[in-house]
Amino acid sequence: MPASNILITGGGGFAGRHLIPALNAALPEASLITPSAAQMDITNRHAVHAHIAAHGPSICFNLAGITSIAAANANPAAAWATNLHGALNLADAILTHAPNCRLIHVSSAECYGASFQSPTPLDETAALNPLNLYAATKAAADLALAARCADGLRLIRLRPTNHTGPGQSEDFVVPAFATQIARIEAGLAAPQILVGDLSPARDILHIADICQAYIACAALEPQLPANLTLNLASGNPIPIHTILTHLLAQSPFRITIQPDPTRLRPSNIPITTLNATQACTTLGWTPTTSLHDTLNAVLAAARREVGEAKASGLCPLAPHWGVGPSGRLNI
Repeated sequence: MPASNILITGGGGFAGRHLIPALNAALPEASLITPSAAQMDITNRHAVHAHIAAHGPSICFNLAGITSIAAANANPAAAWATNLHGALNLADAILTHAPNCRLIHVSSAECYGASFQSPTPLDETAALNPLNLYAATKAAADLALAARCADGLRLIRLRPTNHTGPGQSEDFVVPAFATQIARIEAGLAAPQILVGDLSPARDILHIADICQAYIACAALEPQLPANLTLNLASGNPIPIHTILTHLLAQSPFRITIQPDPTRLRPSNIPITTLNATQACTTLGWTPTTSLHDTLNAVLAAARREVGEAKASGLCPLAPHWGVGPSGRLNI
C-alpha cells in the first residue's frame, strides 16, 4: 500500500481504541490522523470541512457515532445529529476538499432489522428495515451516503455483526454479563444475575477480527470498487443463553440466573444471520478468533477492571446488573 494519510473519526471509542494500534502495526507507512471529538466534532460542519481541508486524507474511517440502542433512545436528537448528519458532513467535506479520499463508513447489521425474518442468511442486497431508533439512524446514513456516490463519493459501507472485546461498554450483552460475574467474584454484588430473554441468537465476533476487515479495506483500497458494501460476520449465530452459560462456567462461584421482565426488549429478532461471502472473496477476510477465546478475553478484562476499581475504592457496592440507561441490553 502506498503511503497514505488515514483519518479516523471516533478513534477514542471502543472500536477506535483497537483499530488505531492495529493499523499502526499493519500499515506502518501510513500516517494516522486521530482527532479527538473536541478537535473535530462531526456534527460541526465547519470543523469537519476545516479538518478535511487541512489534512487531505486519502482514507477516512468513520467510527464516530452513538453506538448503542440505549444511548440512542436516551438522546434521539444526538443520535440523528451524529449518526446521520455527521456522516453527511464528512461526505460533503471529502467531496469538496479531498475528492479522491475513500470514505470507509462503519454501518451496522442492525440496519437489516425485520429482514432477518428471512429463512436464509442476508447478503448485502437485503432490504434495510430497522426496528429501533439506533438502527434507523444508521440505516438512514447508510442510504444517504450511497446516494452521494452519484456525486463522486468513493465509499465503502461496512455492516458488521455484533462484536465485542476488552473495553466495551456494559450497554452490550457480553461485557454486561462478564462485569456482573466479576463484581460477584469481587464480593461487590449478590451471586445472582438478572436477565431478560436469553433465547435470541446472535453472531458475535471479537473486535480484533472486525479490525482486520477494516485494515484489509485500507490495504486493498486502490483495487476496490468505487462503491462497495460488505457484511462482516461469521454466519454462525449463538443463543445468548449459551454465551451466559459459558461465562458462568468460567467462575468458581455458584451464580444463579433470575429472569427479570423489565429487561425484555420489544420487537426482538430471534436470530440474526448474515452472509459475508463477499467480504471473504473481496478482502480475503474471515474471522479467526473462537467464541471461547472472545468471551474469555472479555471476562478477563472485566475482572481486571473491577479489581482495579475495588482496590482504588471507586467500585460501587451496589450491583449494576449490567444494563444501560434504558434498562435493556443491546444484543
